Amino acid sequence: MSGRPVLRHIGAMHLSGFALLCSFVVMPPWPAEAAYATPPDDPTADAPFMVLLVVPLLVLGLHVAVQIPAGLLSAWLGRGTWGRYRVSVAVAAALTMLLFWGDTGMWLDALARTALGLGAYAWVLSGAVGRAWRG
Repeated sequence: MSGRPVLRHIGAMHLSGFALLCSFVVMPPWPAEAAYATPPDDPTADAPFMVLLVVPLLVLGLHVAVQIPAGLLSAWLGRGTWGRYRVSVAVAAALTMLLFWGDTGMWLDALARTALGLGAYAWVLSGAVGRAWRG
């Protein structure tokens, strides 16, 4: 895998997306609050099961709009594992701020979740994965 940078990036993207998905095992509080913000007898309210659709769409949106561009820019601009990670988190902070403009709680939650996946991305690009698998 070390001789094929495209495969390394694809593997890193998949791992970062999986780490982002796993971070949603602990559900953010705002979808549940939004689902129960309206009275139960209001016919115009969304059904609570819509929360189950919001979370996968949020994961997909964060992965495509934040993690992948941040990871690719970090691979291009960063040097070393920590340099890549710092660049990717800085780019992710800017992109999530654009997505969640005005809501600091949602922005910090999204940034923390994407930063976990970007750590996995930087780890794969560092080549540590191949060394760990070879022993």
